[in-house]
Amino acid sequence: MSSLTISIIQTNIHWENKMANLAMLGQKIKSIPSKTEVVILPEMFSTGFTMAVERLAEGVEGATMQWMRRVSMENKIILTGSLIIEEDKKYYNRLIWMMPNGEFGYYDKRHLFAYANENNFYTPGNKRLIVSVKGWKINMQICYDLRFPVWARQSNNEQGSEAEYDALINVANWPQRRIHAWKTLLTARAIENQCYTIGVNRTGSDGNDIIYSGNSMVLSPLGETLYEKADEQDVFTITLQKDDVKEVREKFPFLKDADNFRITL
Repeated sequence: MSSLTISIIQTNIHWENKMANLAMLGQKIKSIPSKTEVVILPEMFSTGFTMAVERLAEGVEGATMQWMRRVSMENKIILTGSLIIEEDKKYYNRLIWMMPNGEFGYYDKRHLFAYANENNFYTPGNKRLIVSVKGWKINMQICYDLRFPVWARQSNNEQGSEAEYDALINVANWPQRRIHAWKTLLTARAIENQCYTIGVNRTGSDGNDIIYSGNSMVLSPLGETLYEKADEQDVFTITLQKDDVKEVREKFPFLKDADNFRITL
């Protein structure tokens, strides 16, 4: 069974300043001391969580996408995080899974945060993204998706079928005043899906004076905290072991007892 080394970047984000954010993140990625395979950035890493879509959105071959492709190739890493994409005159909070060969997958945020009017500016996605790397399957999500457990739940539609994924990644701009929910929901997703769960959040404050404490986390398939950092910028690298996922599922075969369901959109 394989291991997977990931690095998470918990950072302040310069409000609506793409050039400053890309320069800053490029330096942080170069500073990672050990060999890493996947680097995870927060939600809307190039702008912050903004509704200024007409001014800040890019096409799929825009400057930020070109930066992701270049950084991924130069550092021989998979690079992931979300940004504002315009496509067919619609705007998306889109997570990109950029590979070193220049190819990429993407996930459009399904659950738009109406409390902040995100639903009035962005178009929701209609499909999940489960990526594959080194024999691992990873479910990719964005921020508010975390509050909807069915969207993350391992499917059990076929009796005896294997779990859909081994790790869940959520990239976020999750405010400090609701950080208890963030930590609790990440832990719940790890326990109920018996998977590694990685939440990558930002720090600092944004142009709306919303404060972010980070509290990025890595949780084991049993929901144990392997990493958490609050109130500070940080770059953290950890190696995940596929054997640990297998062992937990064999020792506690709870997924086999799950209810069958189907998501309809």
